[in-house]
Amino acid sequence: MKFNELGLSADLLRAVEEQGYETPTPIQREAIPHILEGHDILAGAQTGTGKTAGFTLPMLQILGDTPSGPRRIRALILTPTRELAAQVNESVHTYGKYRPIRAMEIYGGVSARPQITKIKRGVDVVIATPGRLLDHVRQRNIDLSFVEMFVLDEADRMLDMGFIRDIKQIIKQLPRERQNLLFSATFSKEIRELANNLLDNPAEIQVAARNATVDRVEQLVYPVDKDRKRELLSEMIGRGNWQQVLVFMRTKHGANRLAKQLNQDGITTDAIHGGKGQGARTRALRDFKAGKIRVLVATDIAARGLDIEKLPHVVNFELPHVPEDYVHRIGRTARAGQDGTAISLVCIDEKKLLKDIETLLKRGIPKEFVPGYEVDKRIKAEPVQKGKPRRPSGPRPAGRKKAGNASGSRRPGKNARNNQRKRFSRSARSSVS
Repeated sequence: MKFNELGLSADLLRAVEEQGYETPTPIQREAIPHILEGHDILAGAQTGTGKTAGFTLPMLQILGDTPSGPRRIRALILTPTRELAAQVNESVHTYGKYRPIRAMEIYGGVSARPQITKIKRGVDVVIATPGRLLDHVRQRNIDLSFVEMFVLDEADRMLDMGFIRDIKQIIKQLPRERQNLLFSATFSKEIRELANNLLDNPAEIQVAARNATVDRVEQLVYPVDKDRKRELLSEMIGRGNWQQVLVFMRTKHGANRLAKQLNQDGITTDAIHGGKGQGARTRALRDFKAGKIRVLVATDIAARGLDIEKLPHVVNFELPHVPEDYVHRIGRTARAGQDGTAISLVCIDEKKLLKDIETLLKRGIPKEFVPGYEVDKRIKAEPVQKGKPRRPSGPRPAGRKKAGNASGSRRPGKNARNNQRKRFSRSARSSVS
């Protein structure tokens, strides 16, 4: 089947052709006709399957073919992250370049004033994250009462991030008569419950097995001691002459530290995570896509929101705590029919995390050993902490004392010092009398 068999208009087909696409992906083949017919849909689609075009193309067709009065928000797309909102907005503009459709993105981390200005000028499609959109709703900057199409993208991630209450508040602002499209990588009990309350007799589409990984991703595990991961990564990048590498860490502090170390190794690197402002994140992603930096170090906040064309390498410097996040991470490569490689540097502490991932995948991941980086069998596994790293066990380093005075004794807090003064005062009065 070709795109021109799906019932799309000539201007949309022209935009698709300019992107070099001729054959729709399975999710596009299934979803586009149902959406054009006006059905609600419940779609199970993994990352990298082309689902964004699967709903933006028919949305643009419907909005462009249906006359509208004054500029009103006619379509709302909710996404879990800023990066994904930006990606979807880019897709709407790319495919709608020959259609008189105005679209904008709304998310936090940036000034709300320019967003308010755009809303007042008139917009047809809003792509938003829940928190900032609710802020605009509460301040009456935005009117959602004319929305004809509502898309909930990556609904499972929305629930994982605790957005369910915000989503319900937003749905209350929408008109009862509308078309609803829900996309999710998995169909959990919670997703089914949400779908039952949101969708009206939906067409159900499942184009990939539950929790299936992208088939084109070559997955490899390199066992290595934790203290030698950075050294091995630098050597692999240099020896393989890798020019574009997305590296995942568990924490923003770890991402910053690794980015600094790789830069010291002479490898141009930047970090992207929730602790950075939106401007810095956008700039880092833009430089990475443009080839100005070779390595982008990211936390899981970027695992679903990044769309990098022909990304060849993804590296799990640290394995994620949640096995499903591994699937989302490696889904950044091998997109749109391309091949890709996902490498995991695994230390003894992460043995259980690796086992959980392999259980989810229902198969083992091949292991390769690099000469010179053999695992030291004398090292004992320690629990992988989910919060701040704990102080290493054992004696405190020489010369290092507990927080307190110069003698090493702990100094009382303010309340304790006040109580001491009161006791001293009472004692003094007693001795005088």
